[in-house]
Amino acid sequence: MKRWWIYQNERFPLHAHGPLIAAFSACAVAFSSLLRGAPPPGWQAYLTAFGVCLMMFLQLRIADEFKDAGEDARWRPYRPVPRGLVKLSELRGLFCIAAGVQISLVLIFDIRLLLVLAIAWSYLALMSVEFFCRDWLKARPVIYLLSHMGIMPLVDFFGTACEWLPHGSSAPSGLGWFLTASFCNGIVIEIGRKLRQPAAEEEGVETYSRLWGKSGGAAVWLAAMLATLGCAGMAAMRIGFARPVVTGLGIVLVIAVAMMPCYIRGNLPGRRIESLTGMWTLALYLLLGLVPLYLHG
Repeated sequence: MKRWWIYQNERFPLHAHGPLIAAFSACAVAFSSLLRGAPPPGWQAYLTAFGVCLMMFLQLRIADEFKDAGEDARWRPYRPVPRGLVKLSELRGLFCIAAGVQISLVLIFDIRLLLVLAIAWSYLALMSVEFFCRDWLKARPVIYLLSHMGIMPLVDFFGTACEWLPHGSSAPSGLGWFLTASFCNGIVIEIGRKLRQPAAEEEGVETYSRLWGKSGGAAVWLAAMLATLGCAGMAAMRIGFARPVVTGLGIVLVIAVAMMPCYIRGNLPGRRIESLTGMWTLALYLLLGLVPLYLHG
C-alpha cells in the first residue's frame, strides 16, 4: 500500500484534487437543480456525481501514464512508472477498478446514467489514442489543447444528469453556458499548471511558457479566465445570481492580473500561478452551485 500512497501523492494528490472535484461535481448537481427550480437534491445525487467524477479524473491520469510512457521513460525517469514504483499493468487494473466503482454507483442510483457515463468514456477512449492523429495534434498545440478539454463539459454534463435524469426530466435549458464555462475553465487549469520560470523548465516537457514565452502564456491564461468569467456570468443570469458570480470571479481575476508582472519579471514561481488557478476554480464552482443553492434554500 505504501507505494500506492506515494503514487497518489505524486500523480493524483487527493488532498489537492479532492476538494476541487467535490466542488466541481456538487456545482453540477446544484446548478441543474437551480435551473429547474426543483427542491434541493438529495445526498445520493451528490455522492454519485462526486464518486463518478473522481474516478473519471483518476482514469484521465492513468490514461496519460499510458499515452506518455515513451516520453516519460526518455525525459522524466523520476516519475513513478519509469522508475518502477508501479507498473502499467497495475495501473490498467486500477483503471478497471475505477470503472467498476463508477458502474456500481450508477446502478445503485439510476441505471439510466450509464448512457451518459458511456458518452464520457467514449471521449476518454478517443483521447487515450490521441484521436488517431497523435503526430498531427502534437504539431498543433492549440488544437491539441482544445481537443483534450472537450472531456470537461462531458464530465460536468454527467454531474448535472445526476440531478435531472432521476426525476424523469430532460436536460434543463440553460446548461449550455454552464458547460462552456467548464470547458473554458479546463483551459485555465491546463495552462495554469504549465507556466514556469526558465529555471524550472525541463527538457522534453512541453509547457506554454516555452511555447508562447512567459508574456504570451500569461496573456492566454488571463484571456481564458476572462472567457470563463463571461460564460459563468451568462450561466449565473439563468439562476438570478450573476452579480455575485461576476464580482467574486472578478476579484480573483484582478489578483491574477496584478501577479503577472511579477511572473514575467521572474519574481513569481509557476507554482503560485497553479495555486491561484485552484483558487479560481474553487470560487467558480462554489459561486455557480452550492452558494446560490444555500441562499435560495
